[in-house]
Amino acid sequence: MSEYEDPNRDRLKNHFAQRVIHQARQVLEVWQRLQASEWNAGDMSELVEANTRLLRYAERFEQEEHAQLARRIATSLESVEANRGRLNSPLISEIHQLMQRLSRTGLRHGDLAESFLPPLRKPVYLGLQDQERSERLAQQLEFFGLAAQALHSAAEFRAAMSERHPAAIVMEVDFGGRAAGLALAEESQQGLEQKIPVLFFSHDETDAPTRLAAVRAGGQEFFTGAIDASSLLEKIEILTRTAHYEPYRVLVVDDSRAQATHTERVLNSAGIVTRTLTEPIKAMAELAEFQPDLIILDMYMPDCTGTELAKVIRQHERYVSVPIIYLSAEDDLDKQLDAMSEGGDDFLTKPIKPRHLIATVRTRATRARSLKARMVRDSLTGLYNHTHTLQLLEDARARARRDGKPLTFAMLDIDHFKKVNDTYGHPMGDRVIKSLALFLKQRLRKTDHIGRYGGEEFAVVLPDTNAEAAFKVLDDIRQRFAEIRYPAQPQDLSCTFSCGIAELSPDMEIKRLSSQADQALYIAKNGGRNRAAVFQE
Repeated sequence: MSEYEDPNRDRLKNHFAQRVIHQARQVLEVWQRLQASEWNAGDMSELVEANTRLLRYAERFEQEEHAQLARRIATSLESVEANRGRLNSPLISEIHQLMQRLSRTGLRHGDLAESFLPPLRKPVYLGLQDQERSERLAQQLEFFGLAAQALHSAAEFRAAMSERHPAAIVMEVDFGGRAAGLALAEESQQGLEQKIPVLFFSHDETDAPTRLAAVRAGGQEFFTGAIDASSLLEKIEILTRTAHYEPYRVLVVDDSRAQATHTERVLNSAGIVTRTLTEPIKAMAELAEFQPDLIILDMYMPDCTGTELAKVIRQHERYVSVPIIYLSAEDDLDKQLDAMSEGGDDFLTKPIKPRHLIATVRTRATRARSLKARMVRDSLTGLYNHTHTLQLLEDARARARRDGKPLTFAMLDIDHFKKVNDTYGHPMGDRVIKSLALFLKQRLRKTDHIGRYGGEEFAVVLPDTNAEAAFKVLDDIRQRFAEIRYPAQPQDLSCTFSCGIAELSPDMEIKRLSSQADQALYIAKNGGRNRAAVFQE
């Protein structure tokens, strides 16, 4: 029998693939640490070493997708070294995109020809008294794309901790005995420089001393009564910051090329993408194209002062909330205050220490992103709201027409949702909505846009995807979502959704595309629900 006919060969390849995935996690963990600080030689060498191991393993175990990514990351890192360790915006963007692809490897069903690989994340350790509940919860988390390991004793937990630290710990207060879970969680944190998020659980309501003990043991969340996968995942996502890192984007406007270049280098050293402009009159066109998180303005420029440019920027509703920081040699406090009253958010005086500049930019950009998210996102699910989803669809349509690539739009609706609300109450209905939102975020690509259209209805914009590929992905999500169980009385609840899919055709307006997806959804609902349908003329 040749190796191609060996039935164990694929199983062996999958086994070895786990080692490649583990190494890919190591690369991503080093990369994430770099985002929190300025890059230095030690950080660079650690990332290079981790990526070299990834390439070696990927080639040895025939994981071509990982091997290709590792080669491209290596080339980008060589460019950084050739640039004497300095980062520039194109390099930051390039490495970031490669890391995004690495982090998403295996998450989207169908992207890999043969197998569905687990996500590139550390596992979550579950320490619950009820072994059946623990196994079921681990399985449910797997449905959401999160690796989870149910541990059935304190000894098993300690053994797992000695082998590998998890992304988070879910610990029952009485795991292993009365209040033993508290002590076990506290023990697991001893000697760790970076603490592991702990989420405690108790069947019964607990008193203040127990809650205080949980906080002292590293507890950052506390569940009582019932615990379900979607609520748990939502908290883990927040606590472990597993959302993909997007580099901040800063537009620097300064008539001095030397000063602009200096500012650019300082921010690039912290992994911040910059674009510099020495002609302020071109700022509005650059804003529309670059879409920065923050703007740095010189106060005194010959053709247009910083305060004048700030006024022009603030006249456009789209940029009202973008922070503007003046960076100038002006040290007159009254003039600084006057400038800030003209649309500025902060005033930094030259010369400024690099750390001070980086910290200010990060703080302001973080707050701006948070505010923007509240404006364009649905408060319950964190998905884009109806209005912004349509804006994203319009933007995607323009790109698809420009690049000659396909675009698909899908509408999803939870089946018999009114019955869920009437039977189990609105809190359960909200939990199901949030659960589907999380499920879609976990299973779709980062380039896909997911919105809550209203009530129990969702919308998905899938760029560079035809209707056939969209159907395959969304139908798989539909089947997996139906397997999720929500703890309830008298019996656990499960839900399904129906889906309508439409593909953009030449010269089609988004109103018509949306209408076609809606018609396909109606066909799916009318055909018995819990199914996906593609619009046919």
